[in-house]
Amino acid sequence: MRLIRGLTNLKMLSRREDSPLANGCVATIGNFDGVHLGHKTIIDQVKSKSEALGVPSVVMIFEPQPREFFQGSEAPPRLMGFRQKFEALLAEGIDIVLCLRFNQAFRSYSAMGFIDDVLIQGLAVQHLVVGDDFRFGCDRAGDFALLEKVGKEAGFTVENTRTVTVGGERVSSTRVRDSLTVNGLEKAESLLGHPYRIRGRVVYGRQLGRQIGAPTANILLHRTPALRGVYVVAATLDDGSRFDGVANIGVRPTVDGKRPSLEVHLFDFAGTLYGQHLEVVFRQGLRDEEKFDSVDELKEQIARDFEHARAWIAENGSVKSAD
Repeated sequence: MRLIRGLTNLKMLSRREDSPLANGCVATIGNFDGVHLGHKTIIDQVKSKSEALGVPSVVMIFEPQPREFFQGSEAPPRLMGFRQKFEALLAEGIDIVLCLRFNQAFRSYSAMGFIDDVLIQGLAVQHLVVGDDFRFGCDRAGDFALLEKVGKEAGFTVENTRTVTVGGERVSSTRVRDSLTVNGLEKAESLLGHPYRIRGRVVYGRQLGRQIGAPTANILLHRTPALRGVYVVAATLDDGSRFDGVANIGVRPTVDGKRPSLEVHLFDFAGTLYGQHLEVVFRQGLRDEEKFDSVDELKEQIARDFEHARAWIAENGSVKSAD
């Protein structure tokens, strides 16, 4: 799988004789936040057509996501970061991920400029899979009808995405996000096709957890998370080993936290995790994140959290016993 970052790199690649896009591609465009069941159906459409035509499959995504560019801090929470999204698309068998920087210059692209520069000159697209409500270009002037019209003239075809429903409603990132916001982990799992998880790199924190007898692996979150609170979790380390644990996701109000973070305490683990990438699966909510009057009160609550988590794991099963 290849990652192409930015329009400049796409143009440079398209000029090379050995370019993987020399014979064109089958592409789709979107945020793919969460890579849920609806996204996987679109990916299957793309892969099926790319195999039939003998050309690479391409997913085009944007950083930041368009709503993050336009709405800033008011944008909806992310379901996954860029690296996790890339790895999820890799796991689905996509050949190329094209990540374009969504900035003022890109936002000002005309619809025809986008079609000419990105789809035709850059990707040499043979077939495009997008929703019939897809809009693009400056002021969202481009639509499905324009793509079909230009495609007939330029030699590429356009296909509508298939709709996937769960519980009678269309699967979407918004539905997953809304489910997580109200702690609906089971509902989110039914939409994603797997339990909700966050994957990130362990960084140095303030080491407060170690000072109060509950050392944590700190994963910095670059965007506001959809989940907030304390959870029973299962974590997988770089070497594949798995541990039960408890995680707090939020801004840590008791210690005047400013940036959102994910703090994970692994039961029965001894060692150093700095620099590793942890995959954290959220199994059960324990309580909301709250501000305590003192660190001592926080320490007492953490002890209760650990006790409740171990009781839940004893009843529902340990990830370590599944190894």
